Amino acid sequence: MGDRPRILVSACLLGVACRYDGKGQAIPRLNELLAACEVIPVCPEQLGGLPTPRTPSERVGEKVLARDGTDVTCAFARGAMEALRLARLTGARLALLKARSPSCGSGEIYDGSFTGRTVPGNGVAAQALVDAGIEVCDEGQIDRLLSKLKGNEL
Repeated sequence: MGDRPRILVSACLLGVACRYDGKGQAIPRLNELLAACEVIPVCPEQLGGLPTPRTPSERVGEKVLARDGTDVTCAFARGAMEALRLARLTGARLALLKARSPSCGSGEIYDGSFTGRTVPGNGVAAQALVDAGIEVCDEGQIDRLLSKLKGNEL
């Protein structure tokens, strides 16, 4: 890997069909991100062993529950540890993750009611990365992130 900053990026934000609904959601300005840094795609939910597509899940306190009531906390925790392992192996000090996700949400996540309401908090993988000192942001912060990258602030 070159001398560009290394960044973990939710694979779904790169257009990879790994979201719970089996789709990707490529972000605007993706080419700028790819030109500015070394991107390490990651899907903590797949890394934790969950299938794609899968039943939607949301955090309920320290647990993660699927809409059908299945406790998927262990898979989310396993995926978070694997994402953290990838960050450490590659030297990534930054992660751009999917907003509001029970894995990747940063600062705001769905509240566990499956009604679209949000609460302050982090997804399981986002919290593991933050706890390890890795800066985490979501796709709504892409402009700020690209500004920092262009200004060599990372």
